[in-house]
Amino acid sequence: MVKPVFHKKYNLLINSIGELLEKSRAQVVQTIDTILVRTYWEVGKRIVDYEQKGGEKAEYGSELLSRLSKDLKLKYGKGFSKSNVYLMRLVYLKYPKFQTLSGKLSWSHYVELLSVSDDLGRSFYEKQCIKENWSVRELKRQTNSMLFERIALSKDKKSVLELARKGQIIEKPRDAIKEPYILEFLNLPENYRYNEKQLEQKIIDNLQMFLLELGKGFAFVARQYRITLDNTHFYVDLVFYHTILKCFVLIDLKVGKVAHQDIGQMNMYLNYFRAEEKADNDKPPIGIVLGAKKDNILVKYALGRISNKLFVSRYKLYLPEREELEQRLKFLLEKK
Repeated sequence: MVKPVFHKKYNLLINSIGELLEKSRAQVVQTIDTILVRTYWEVGKRIVDYEQKGGEKAEYGSELLSRLSKDLKLKYGKGFSKSNVYLMRLVYLKYPKFQTLSGKLSWSHYVELLSVSDDLGRSFYEKQCIKENWSVRELKRQTNSMLFERIALSKDKKSVLELARKGQIIEKPRDAIKEPYILEFLNLPENYRYNEKQLEQKIIDNLQMFLLELGKGFAFVARQYRITLDNTHFYVDLVFYHTILKCFVLIDLKVGKVAHQDIGQMNMYLNYFRAEEKADNDKPPIGIVLGAKKDNILVKYALGRISNKLFVSRYKLYLPEREELEQRLKFLLEKK
């Protein structure tokens, strides 16, 4: 009778085989995705070539697309709905050189990217998707929350074009800040009465989504981080560490309008972390006072002469109005 083997080396063998299988399966899925994207791009190319040689137009709803969809489904089965055939044509029009399509993204990623009509925005989301390894679900959430517009509106025209070309590059504290933060995933009704403790708990309950909204590089450290000064206890609502900027990030939550006292308190927290918590290799900490409302003039004067990296941002419990952000970005890009 063969005895069960519980040897440490045997367990290592099992784990190494498991890792190999997982890696191989991932490579197979990636290869299938790449072939699918290539095939659908080629279908789109043939449709456009047919149009350019005097054939019918293949705009959505056209007779040609309806006929193509019906005949392809009859001959080759599923995958050729009219909307999918339209997207195959569109992916070729948006990416006429196949080399510009990323082998790291699936067809489902490209379907979501094609829903972004603005070329600058689509380029940004594609770069971020590759850099941050977003799932299709994460990509959908970021496009719906207008991430590109929210980041772009804090920049000048030159920086917006660079953002679209390269994606978000985090080199300084300002690069990691958004205005506003969108917390629709908390599922708090807009007129619902809640306090800061409840808001904090909701964020902790949805920490994965909150980290996605914060962006790349944020690692959770603690909630209600206690600071004791002269036998008095103070508590920082949320503490993170930014792995790219190499510094602590402190977040204080405010359910109403941010007051100048809130800014002064955060400045005190930053001074404490700089003196007591920062390691030799760490950069100075960053503070974010995150409130439902803020007065820009008050914030301007309250932040005057503060040397710490301290930011005041708003949060919203619902997705922003797309038209409003698009118009503001259009105005920015049209400025000389």
